[in-house]
Amino acid sequence: MSSDIRSADSSGAASGQVGHGNGNRRATIFALLAVLCWSTVASAFKLSLQYLSPLQLVTIASVVSTLLMAGVVLWQGRWNEIGSRWRASRGWFLALGFCNPFLYYLVLFHAYELLPAQQAQPLNYTWGVVLALLSVPLLKQKLRRQDLLAGLVCYSGVLVIATQGNLLELKFEQPFGVALALLSTFIWSCYWLLNTRIGGNAAVNLLLTFCCGLPWLAAAVWWLGDWQWPPLEGWAGAVYVGLFEMGIAFLLWQAAMLSCDNTARISNFIYLSPPLSLLLIALLVGEKIHVATIAGLALILLGVAIQQGLLRRLLLKTQQ
Repeated sequence: MSSDIRSADSSGAASGQVGHGNGNRRATIFALLAVLCWSTVASAFKLSLQYLSPLQLVTIASVVSTLLMAGVVLWQGRWNEIGSRWRASRGWFLALGFCNPFLYYLVLFHAYELLPAQQAQPLNYTWGVVLALLSVPLLKQKLRRQDLLAGLVCYSGVLVIATQGNLLELKFEQPFGVALALLSTFIWSCYWLLNTRIGGNAAVNLLLTFCCGLPWLAAAVWWLGDWQWPPLEGWAGAVYVGLFEMGIAFLLWQAAMLSCDNTARISNFIYLSPPLSLLLIALLVGEKIHVATIAGLALILLGVAIQQGLLRRLLLKTQQ
């Protein structure tokens, strides 16, 4: 990462067309790097869980991410903001810390422990539609027809993946794992809806959130006695997850959003992540990708595209 991440808050978009062009090029690079990071984490989850329990994985990864965010806050010169942010929104940070990293990643990693990565990853990807649906009761937003259609299409894809294409029999091999993967989307959506209630710098907020989540994790480790010294492979996997899933990818995406003059330029890059993730799952984890997984993922991506209005914009462009 360059100093663009550090200075983007204050500099904004560069003045003049040349500045915009340079900013957009940087934004594209940052966004693609973030997508690449996100594409690797499903494989990292599955490989790491061969050596660690879900609680061990989320605890070590959360400590690593907390240290990373502390370094970023120091680098940005924002350490003096921590006290005022805590006093202003301590209740929200306590709630956010319980949701993420404690509850969300614990549920998600248990889902990855029970399900093949090729199933858990697409199911978790439906969180965007869940977010839109939950915003109706929690934020009093209106439910659009495209949200309902998107939900129907997305969860048709979920059904295809969960039954491995046996729609007539509705036979679920791991119903509890599927339930956990879907529950993770609900928790993650609630986390982002809570985030809408507070402002401030993203790195400062994430540092405070993780600091509030660590005591929950420590209490769970103590209560369950779920700790054995992991092998080197387990440490490597947990450190990777903490750095890239919980830290660097977020900062890269934030830098991309701040560098471009229009977020629409980079927002669609996120759709590259699930197909890349499936490819890496096949190469690194060794899972044979089922046709039903590809079909279900296609339906989920179609549903998310409907929810985001991408299809409508595409149709309007073709008619011009």
